[in-house]
Amino acid sequence: MTLNYAGGHEQSAKQAVELEKAGLDVVWVAEAYSFDAPTFMGYLAAKTERLEIGSAILPIYSRTPTLIAMTAAGLDALSNGRAVLGLGASGPQVIEGFHGVPYDRPLTRTREIVDVCRKVWAREAPLTHDGPAYHIPLPEGQGTGLGKALKIINHPVRPRIPIWVAALGEKNVAMTAEVADGWLPIFFVPDKAKEVFGPSLDTGAAKRDPSLDTLQIAAGGIFAIGEESEVAPIRELGRAAAALYIGGMGAKGKNFYNALARRYGYEKEAEEIQDLYLSGQKDEAAALVPSELLEATSLCGPEPYLKDRIAALAEVGVTHLNVTPVGADPVAMIEKLRSWV
Repeated sequence: MTLNYAGGHEQSAKQAVELEKAGLDVVWVAEAYSFDAPTFMGYLAAKTERLEIGSAILPIYSRTPTLIAMTAAGLDALSNGRAVLGLGASGPQVIEGFHGVPYDRPLTRTREIVDVCRKVWAREAPLTHDGPAYHIPLPEGQGTGLGKALKIINHPVRPRIPIWVAALGEKNVAMTAEVADGWLPIFFVPDKAKEVFGPSLDTGAAKRDPSLDTLQIAAGGIFAIGEESEVAPIRELGRAAAALYIGGMGAKGKNFYNALARRYGYEKEAEEIQDLYLSGQKDEAAALVPSELLEATSLCGPEPYLKDRIAALAEVGVTHLNVTPVGADPVAMIEKLRSWV
C-alpha cells in the first residue's frame, strides 16, 4: 500500500509496523511536490523488519542518475536489502513549475537512468555512460575537463535493486516491460488491460533481457469489504482524486491520465472533466467521473466479489495487490486479504 505523504509521518510509520505484522509485503512512499520520499523511507527502514520499502515515485528529473543510484543503494543498506526503486517522469507542471527543469525525453532519460543505476550497484568498473541524455563523466570540452570515472565507495548490499517504473503511455509501457523489474500503473482496469496495454507489454517483453525475471505489476485501489450499501460511499472517495488526475494533472493535450481515460473508452467524459476542472469547476468535474471507472479501479464489495476481482487482476499479470484499506480495522482487513492470496 501507499503511505500518506502529506504529513503524519509518525502515525504512518506506526501503521506500517502494524501492517507488517499482518502480512503486508510492500509500502510505497510517494514524492510529488511534498517532502522528499527517501527521508521517510529511511525512517521506515529503522522502524520495520520485513517490509519492502519502495519509492512511488522518484521523479527522474529532480536528481542526477548517479544520485538516484546512490540513494537507492543507501536505502538498501539501511534496510538490509529491502529497498525498491520506483521511478517516474512525473509531468511538466511539477518538473518545470516546481523543479525548474525542462521536461524532455522522458523515455530516453528513464532508460538511461536504469542503465546507470545497475552499473553503479554492480560496481564492476568505474562508471561510464554515454547516451543521448547523459554523459558520465562529462566529455572533453564540457565543464572543467577534470572529471574522472569513479566507482561508488561503498559496496552495495545488492548488485540489482528492483526498479519499478510508473508508466501509462504506449511507448513508456513498452520500455518498462523491456528494462524494468516492475510496473506501477494507475487507474488499472483489468477487464480492459489486454486491449489497452497488451500490445505495449508484448512489444517490450519481446526485447526483454533474459536475465530479468517476469515483469512484476502492482494494481488494486481503494479496498473495502462489505455489502454495496456499505462500500459505495467508500468507493466514492476516489472520485475527487480521479477528477484531479483526469482533469487537472496537465494541460490540454498533455495529460497522460486523461489520455488513458480516453483509451478506456471515456472520450466524451474525459473531455468534459478536463474542461470543467481547468475552468475551476472541480465539483462538477468530479460528478462526471464514470461510476463504472471508480468500481473497475478499486476493490470494494462483499468477499465473493472481491475474490473474483482479485482473480481478474491475477489473470492479466498483476503480481502485487496495491491497496488502500478503508475501514474500522485496516490491520484486520490486510490479514483477511493476505489469507485470500
